[in-house]
Amino acid sequence: MQRTITIIGAGLGGLVLARVLHVHGIPATVYEAEPSPATRRQGGMLDIHPWNGQKALEAAGLTEGFRELVLAGRESYRVLDRTGRVLLDRPDDGTGERPEVQRGELRQLLLDSLPPGTVHWGRKATGARALGEGRHEVGFADGTTVVTSVLVGADGAWSRVRPLLSDAVPEYAGVSVVETFLFDADTRHPAAAEAVGAGSMFALAPGKGILAHRERGGTLHTYAQLRKPRDWSGRVAEEFGGGAPELTALLTDSDVPPVLRRLFTLPAGHSWERVPGVTLIGDAAHLLPPNGEGANLAMLDGASLAQAIAAHPGDPEKALGEYEKAMFPRAAAEAGEEDVYDVMRGA
Repeated sequence: MQRTITIIGAGLGGLVLARVLHVHGIPATVYEAEPSPATRRQGGMLDIHPWNGQKALEAAGLTEGFRELVLAGRESYRVLDRTGRVLLDRPDDGTGERPEVQRGELRQLLLDSLPPGTVHWGRKATGARALGEGRHEVGFADGTTVVTSVLVGADGAWSRVRPLLSDAVPEYAGVSVVETFLFDADTRHPAAAEAVGAGSMFALAPGKGILAHRERGGTLHTYAQLRKPRDWSGRVAEEFGGGAPELTALLTDSDVPPVLRRLFTLPAGHSWERVPGVTLIGDAAHLLPPNGEGANLAMLDGASLAQAIAAHPGDPEKALGEYEKAMFPRAAAEAGEEDVYDVMRGA
């Protein structure tokens, strides 16, 4: 019987999975809710780590293409206080251990590496049900369905595949984020550009913080992060009133309307009993507070799962079990790492 592999979600994890399967001559189909790759801005800067993200891209045969996307000098970072005083200024040492790339460009590299037609756009999954013998049916918002032998949920925090495996539901992490952009900052916003520097800038205080990154073309991408109740919808500028104007300008002078996001997490150590024919990768499996590992972990999940499937072509259950056995402790270990919210709580 010809086995079909269905991946729900065209984020980095799902695309790495499809790409590594393709490298091994194994076809897969990816279904993505968004209408096209250009529907929205695809996040900000990512530092790709040698122990997970870079390993995944190597398995995908995309190391050279990835290196071409690296933005020089972006590994530098600085820490400021609310007055704009520089507490720490660490330049990029040129070693390239954790090179920075833009998420959207990395995603496009992965998309370009797949055979035409691999990704089906505008197919929003609404749910999935077991049919027996490891087969599953996935339903979509347009009324269509697909039946598959191997189903992989790469569909993020609010995964429609996860209920097949787990009753876990993401919980509010107590942090809300307001995202802003300043374009052509060196010319149009020179004071803010100088404050951010060549790479990343952190200005943290109890219960709040400003994190900014310098992207391609002089764009400053900023996240104002605040420990607030879930229903908070106040004015972010007021939360940072009295601070250095070059820092508050990152929020008040945004060249696009600010976007409010609330952060959610799954329980640390989230796992499930083996269910035939289905598994999860990335945020669908282990949604964590941002600590620099989320995208890296998702890509390594995708590569590891693809390698397991390739190693056991006639036994998908052995492949899925082998993948989960390694993934659960790996994700649990990262859940214990300190993140910026630990700093905000303790500041």
